[in-house]
Order: sequence, then C-alpha cells, then structure tokens
Amino acid sequence: MLTATLEQIQASPRKRTIYVCTIVTLLAAILVFKAIRFFEGGLWYGGQTVDFAAFHIVAQRIWLGDLDLTYQFAAFTKMQMAAAGGTTGVMPWTYPPQFDLLLAPLAFLPGWAAYALFTTVTLAAYLMTLRVIAGNNLALVLVVFFPAIAITIGIGQNGLLTGALIGLICINAERRPVLSGIALGIMVIKPHLAVAAGIYVLMTRRWTAVLTAAIVVIASSLVCALTFGPQIWSAWLGSIREAASYLEEGRYQLFRMISAYAALYNAGVPPAGAFWGQMAMAALALVTVALAVARGPSPRFALGVVAVTSVMISPYAYDYDLPIVGIGLALLLPDLARLACRRERGAIYALLLLANAYGLLQSARLSAENAQADSLERTMTPAVGGVALMAVLVMLLWVLLRQAGPAAVRLHGEPA
Repeated sequence: MLTATLEQIQASPRKRTIYVCTIVTLLAAILVFKAIRFFEGGLWYGGQTVDFAAFHIVAQRIWLGDLDLTYQFAAFTKMQMAAAGGTTGVMPWTYPPQFDLLLAPLAFLPGWAAYALFTTVTLAAYLMTLRVIAGNNLALVLVVFFPAIAITIGIGQNGLLTGALIGLICINAERRPVLSGIALGIMVIKPHLAVAAGIYVLMTRRWTAVLTAAIVVIASSLVCALTFGPQIWSAWLGSIREAASYLEEGRYQLFRMISAYAALYNAGVPPAGAFWGQMAMAALALVTVALAVARGPSPRFALGVVAVTSVMISPYAYDYDLPIVGIGLALLLPDLARLACRRERGAIYALLLLANAYGLLQSARLSAENAQADSLERTMTPAVGGVALMAVLVMLLWVLLRQAGPAAVRLHGEPA
C-alpha cells in the first residue's frame, strides 16, 4: 500500500509538479514563519534555543577575537546564557575552524536576518542539487524526507548544506573530478559525514578528486591558523574530547540521534558496549560501500550507498543530517525499481519515513508536555532513528548480495 501510494506520486508530470510545488511552498512557509518569530522574539524562546543561535554567537566571537573560548563548554555556555538573557538550552561547539570561517560574515546581520540568509541559501542549494539527481523521482524523495528538511529549517542547522555538498560529490564524481574534490574538501566542516565519500574516491582511484580535496583541506586549515591563530586547533581538539565525555554520559538529546550508538545507549547498553556496536555498524557500512563499488548494479547505485551510509559512520549524527540520506535515496531509486520487489521498496520507504519523522514528533511531544530544556538530554526516549537506518543498511546489503553478475569496478556515466 505504501509503495503504491508513494510511487503513484510520479504517475504523471502534472501530479509530480503539484507535489513538488506544494512541498517547496510548505518549506518556504516554515522558513518565513521562523524568521518572523526570530525577528519578534529573538533566537531564544520558551527556555530553549535553536541551533542557529550558537552559529550566530560563534560568528560574533570571531570579530571579538576570542573564538577559542567557544570551544570551552563552560565558557560557551555562559555566552549562550548571556545572549538569551537567562537560563536556556545550550549546545557545545565542536565544529572545525573552517565552519567558523564560513559563519563569520553572518555576524554583521541581526540574528533573524542571518538565519533567513543562511537557511534560504542552503535550502536552495539542497533543492537544486536534489532536483538534478532525482529527476522524475524528486516528488517522492521530498515526501519521504519532508520531516527532516522541515526540522533542519526550523532549527537553522547545516544539514541542507552538507546534503548539497554530498550531492555535488556524487554528481561530479565521474566527469568533473575537480568539482567533486572541492565539495569533498569543503566537507571538512563535518568530516565525520565525509568518511564514506572519502573511501569511495580512494576505492575508485579518483586521484584528481583526492588531490583536490587534500588541497582544499590543507589550504583552508592554513587560512584558519593564520586568521584565528594556531591555538585554535588545540582548542578544537579539546572540545572534541569534552564532547566525547558528554556523549558517554548521555547528555545529548539521544532520541533525536540516528546512530547505532544512540539506539543502543538508550536501550540500556553500557557506553562501552554502545561504542563497539557503533564501530560494528560503521564497519558494516563501509563493507557495503566496498561491495557496492565492486559488485553494484551501477555506479549510481554505489554512490547512493555512499550517501546513505555517510550518516552511519560516526556516533554523532542527528535527524538534521538526514538530507544526505535523501540524496542517497534519489540515487538508488532507478536501480531499486528493478532490483527490489514492491514489498522491499515499501519497507525501505517506511523505515526512512520513520527515521525522518521520529525526532520531530518526539520533540513536539516533549514541547507539548512542557519538558524543560535541561531535562531533554536525560529523557530516555528510545532512539528509533538509528534502528531504522540499520535496517535500511541491512536491506541494501541484501540487495547487493543477491545481485547477479558483478558490475565492473570502473565507473561510467554520471548520476544525474
């Protein structure tokens, strides 16, 4: 039933156009509503804060000359509370300095305008990239991933930016390796989400892309060292260690995480066991990537597996990172239509819908119950998103293993 319903969306150009226009209009409405709300009340309200508030604070601290303090959780907490005018939800800062550099110009805009600019640009980039990849399947992908895109817009996160970058890596992997390498290099802003793509370009011997990505990373690192001072790197590494301890203590909103670690931890598995479970899932994900490259039905399918598994490597992945998986589904759909039966495709759609909607629904429930920001991290709500993605990975692996006739390792054609 679900398969037929979703795939009927693509029955005619008119129906596809109606669905795409409706969803894009809804997403734009969410963006405008949030911008107006932030204009009226600031980026803090209800004892909580949207993630973009932290982005804006970091942009301001760059020009104040004390960016390194944002990597100290205690100091950054004080900054967020001072900006909010009292108690508020806080988040640690663990982004690489390259992302700080990207945010710097936003300091010259008020919070609501900076949010509107950042979110509009990243949403447009993501939708244009997804349209190129998905083609006639755009409406279906947008329906499945609407919740994740909506929550990313609502909190002003960067999942649309990373989704667009992973999409650009895939689009340009064959014919424009320099552009693919540039996009891969820019993914240094969230390096844990670029591991699968990095493994892919190495396995397929895309040396031009590898070299280009390395140049982008090295050059941007030097720029950051010159701009912020070499101490910024030790400050960043210190924040990573501090964040690891917070993850071990379960002080994040684990129910919104989509990793195997979060799923196991919230199921009662001790931190060490959850960590090794995450390592096992990461290994399985990379094995699936290798198998897709060596035996996949097409280069496009292999790239789809890369995008889907990108969010499965690190224990730190949230529902706002799921737009990357939307790129993966768009790449996979043509081959899934002939390799997976209707029931299997329906199961994949249902699992992805669950992963997309679960965090949004639980956040809405907690908000309706007036759960305080300082208790959200300790709410032992199951982390269902990670379970759903693990099931999707197993299904893709099953499709690959039963796939007859291994494909050549050499790639041909461009996923578009």
